[in-house]
Amino acid sequence: MESVKPLIELEPDDDGRIRRTGNVLTASTHIITVVVGAGVLALAWAMAQLGWIAGIGSIITFSAISIFTYSLVADCYRYPDPVTGQRNYTYMQAVKAYLGGTMHVLCGLVQYTKLAGITVGYTITSSTSLVAIRKAICFHRAGNAASCKFSNNPFMIGFGILQIFLSQIPNFHELTWLSTAAAITSFGYVFIGSGLCLSVVLSGAGS
Repeated sequence: MESVKPLIELEPDDDGRIRRTGNVLTASTHIITVVVGAGVLALAWAMAQLGWIAGIGSIITFSAISIFTYSLVADCYRYPDPVTGQRNYTYMQAVKAYLGGTMHVLCGLVQYTKLAGITVGYTITSSTSLVAIRKAICFHRAGNAASCKFSNNPFMIGFGILQIFLSQIPNFHELTWLSTAAAITSFGYVFIGSGLCLSVVLSGAGS
């Protein structure tokens, strides 16, 4: 027998789109995928530089800032009423609704400049990481005395082509498996960083 979905899931939402079924858990998961990235791998080094008091204090401070900013963005999702007002689907729409057209333009310039910078940064980081892997393989096969020098350019070009290809997929940000993969990689970074720290402690190399 064919299963019948509840009527509330079949009815469109107040803006005519498919009814949203997210909750606090799913929203928190998305926030984790945004906040916990590859930068967490350098967290142990940063803590070592700052010390226990300043390091933990910095983590708590920036966690509080993150909670405040995410709460602020959530309150700006609807305008003018935060509960029944019109939805702002993007950050720029919220800025335009609350701060006007001039700030909307400035926000767009800042947001897309930052996006371009992040894209360039990830491209360079990815190519550098791939070159490091290739060097490690080369040294493993030919010995530490081998001349293992490789250019980053082919990896940059390949990574750029991959980004161009993926950007052509329609509604890429709405793919269900994408959120799952992002959550898995976020926790993967945490486990990798924790494992490396634990290995240093157990080997007695830490100071």
